[in-house]
Amino acid sequence: MTIDANTKGDPLATARKVAFLGLGTMGFPMAGHLARTGHAVTVYNRTAARAEAWVRAHGGQTAPTPEEAATGADAVFLCVGGDDDVRAVATEAITAMAPGTVIVDHSTISAVVSREMDGVAHDHRVFFLDAPVSGGQAGAESGALTVMVGGDAGAFDRTRPLMAAYGRSVVHMGPSGAGQLTKMVNQICIAGLVQALAEGMNFARKAGLDGHKVVDVLSKGAAQSWQMDNRARTMLDGRFDFGFAVDWMRKDLGIVLDEARRNGSTIPVTALVDQFYAEVQAMGGNRLDTSSLMKRLMR
Repeated sequence: MTIDANTKGDPLATARKVAFLGLGTMGFPMAGHLARTGHAVTVYNRTAARAEAWVRAHGGQTAPTPEEAATGADAVFLCVGGDDDVRAVATEAITAMAPGTVIVDHSTISAVVSREMDGVAHDHRVFFLDAPVSGGQAGAESGALTVMVGGDAGAFDRTRPLMAAYGRSVVHMGPSGAGQLTKMVNQICIAGLVQALAEGMNFARKAGLDGHKVVDVLSKGAAQSWQMDNRARTMLDGRFDFGFAVDWMRKDLGIVLDEARRNGSTIPVTALVDQFYAEVQAMGGNRLDTSSLMKRLMR
């Protein structure tokens, strides 16, 4: 069966009705950016009070179910927890969507489930894009996320103007699952960077150096990174309340490790850092941010 990604004609920058499903730390501000750019947004959240709070802040309307939120929408977005959450919410939404419309999943899940949902969408003559994001809570609030997208290229072209409301960089990475696989690479790189940064800052502390001066010097050289610029000083100060929680990172790294076993990748550093995060959890740091790897070194 062939479905045409250009069924709706003009790019969805002109869409007047969209749905956003899932209003957590990331979804709440992302949906807000869509509303601020002039779209009529209907929101759904499992906890209805959260959806009502969003409407008070941004206008629009709530719906009691994903199906009702998606009915009549030109595009549907979701940002929920994990594989099973996406299966449940996306499947219900897809059944209510008109042929040729697009559902964009900003959750971080396995590529296997993304491809599965792409098949479900195709059976209903709907397009499914896996579009995980990077940039954390700050990026979502400022509208400066990086969005990595897998799925039909025509559906991507049509929805890219909408995703640009909160995405500083919105890039099509390839067929279904490619967005999630790219996000896995992102998490592999972050895991190693944060652990190395924690070790370096702890070494500086143990060596009696002024850690903040160390950061000032190193941030102008080859060791510079986003993590150093944004987390080194807060690590030194013992502050670990900057959004993306250890529990979520462990969920993501579990997905990465499963995919690595599937494709034969060797990622020993990532596996080790995952266990370090397990130690942070055992210390009660489940909701601390990912830079709390420093905390286990300071014991």
